[in-house]
Amino acid sequence: MVDQNSIFGGMLTTLGAAKKTNCDALGIPWEPRYMLIGDANDTDPVPSPSQTKLINQRYRAQLNQLRVSPTDDNVLIAELVLPPDVGGWWIRELALEDKDGVFSAVSNVAPSYKPLLTQGSGRNQVVRMHIITSGTSNIQLKIDPSVVLATREYVDAKILEELYKLDNKQSVRVATMGNVALTGLQTIDGVALAAGDRVLVKNQNVAKDNGIWVAAAGSWSRATDADSSAQVTSGLLVSVEQGTTLADTRWQLITDGTIVLGTTPLAFQNVTQGFAPINSPSFTGTPLAPTAGPGTNNQQIATTAFIQLALAALVDSSPAALDTLKELATALGNDPNFATTVTNAISLKAPLASPTLTGTPTGPTQAGTDNTTKLATTAQVQAAIIAAFSARSLGSVGYLRLPGGLILEWGEVSVSATGGSYQSFSFPLRFPNGCFVAIGGRKSLGSNAVMLVGQSGGDPNGQVIFQNFGASVEVGQYIAIGY
Repeated sequence: MVDQNSIFGGMLTTLGAAKKTNCDALGIPWEPRYMLIGDANDTDPVPSPSQTKLINQRYRAQLNQLRVSPTDDNVLIAELVLPPDVGGWWIRELALEDKDGVFSAVSNVAPSYKPLLTQGSGRNQVVRMHIITSGTSNIQLKIDPSVVLATREYVDAKILEELYKLDNKQSVRVATMGNVALTGLQTIDGVALAAGDRVLVKNQNVAKDNGIWVAAAGSWSRATDADSSAQVTSGLLVSVEQGTTLADTRWQLITDGTIVLGTTPLAFQNVTQGFAPINSPSFTGTPLAPTAGPGTNNQQIATTAFIQLALAALVDSSPAALDTLKELATALGNDPNFATTVTNAISLKAPLASPTLTGTPTGPTQAGTDNTTKLATTAQVQAAIIAAFSARSLGSVGYLRLPGGLILEWGEVSVSATGGSYQSFSFPLRFPNGCFVAIGGRKSLGSNAVMLVGQSGGDPNGQVIFQNFGASVEVGQYIAIGY
């Protein structure tokens, strides 16, 4: 008799365990497919691994769902929905058959009567069977939904499962800006987290740990809509609700290809402002583009760097006064027929070899000391002549150097009345080499009291000698020639 001490449960049969072991060895999935329901002839059955059939089978149908228990990976949950037109008997024993008809698992359940509509009561009744196994990793969990009824729980779960696969995810409260510990209630982007807050983790040092997480006082867990590879795909979008810096931003997963959650590095990109259309985009901010190589001439976008390089190549090393088109045009006289003008001007130029000059040709005046094959101007010749006579001292006492080295000297001296004594007077300029001749006499008309005697024997190149036989001071004059 069933009472509060009765134990209910299921297990693999010997045949089922052998079949699963064989499938594991061959590397193929084991596929339980049908559920058997019996009334055990109104007894209280005790399931046994040695069973090969139910005590009294009343119904057989394809499973509605086959899944692993969310609380124990070694427990398999099989589910069947009985429609209203099936019943009229007690449910006391259950069993599973695989796709090949092997009696694979058996279980007893608390007695439950399944009425028929004709009895005035009808319902869809869900029957679940929990089977303890040594592992569920190689069990095929797929069930064909076209041949089974679905419970409301199944439908709700299935809807959530499909929603979770969508790229648009439920918003998160905050998003990280750097590497964080995935544990404890911390402050992120200025927001103090509470347990259950969704967080976009996008800046981990180990990028495989990026994703959408749920904060907790202990270890964090991935959000239920982003905790499997099927739910985390390239293009995933999520909005950020709060944060000092990242509030109201939107982020997209840009990792391409197949993603294995927890293994594949995940990268997120800020797409708050959206993307520009391919047709006639209108950019804002400071858009960037690759810089084309020098000389590129196609429809590639020209960056400011490319333009600067092109202008620099065009201007080359021109001075600042000639590095714009306006300055060049001004320098060329704004002449639209510049080529013709230049050609005509060149025709008026003399050839380098044996030129025949006409008119009044001019040229640069060279330095007065220049002694090369350069052309000399009249100005240079005049300057040279003047320079040739520039060594002079003009006055009552003076000298003049002539081209070729000849020197003329002259002077006036006051000769004392000394009774005919010899008196020496220095020339304005001592002759470097020698004095050819010196002549002189009294300056004013009168007696020949003063006369030039000659040159000093002590310094014949630098002095002249006078005598005065008069009774008073007389002025004598002389001229000397030397070199």
